[in-house]
Amino acid sequence: MNAPTLPFPDVAELLPHRGTMLLLDRVTGFTDDAATVQATPHAGAWYADAQGCMPAWIGLELMAQAVGVHVGLTHHYQGLPQKAGVLLGTRSYRSAVACFPAGVPLAVHAAMAFRDPSGLGSYECTISQPGNPTLLAEATLKVFEPEDFHAFVQDNPA
Repeated sequence: MNAPTLPFPDVAELLPHRGTMLLLDRVTGFTDDAATVQATPHAGAWYADAQGCMPAWIGLELMAQAVGVHVGLTHHYQGLPQKAGVLLGTRSYRSAVACFPAGVPLAVHAAMAFRDPSGLGSYECTISQPGNPTLLAEATLKVFEPEDFHAFVQDNPA
């Protein structure tokens, strides 16, 4: 793989999410095995509770988008086109907080634990505040990147 160059591409170049569904601010780190991104909850966002906080369960989506960034950057540096993937599930999502306060940046880290040639993978994910090692949330995410996303969706209706 080509060595990562700074600055990293914008997250919108790496993920299919658009508008208010794109929850990440920027990429802050990348290796062959992991990515770290920054996300800042917004008080007026669609997910905000009465106090303007992001409910902790949205952390799963932050983690899934961080995994997408890792896969997207891997494709980017290999000169491959971006592909869509799916979150198959999570194991043991644990959060030490009920919500993430608005305006407080979060560091979301996704480290690849397993990836096979079929596109099936597993990532160990954490959420913390930048510069603070205390974990706010953690989970293991199971993901799949099919070779042909549209065929996968058509062959597996809900």
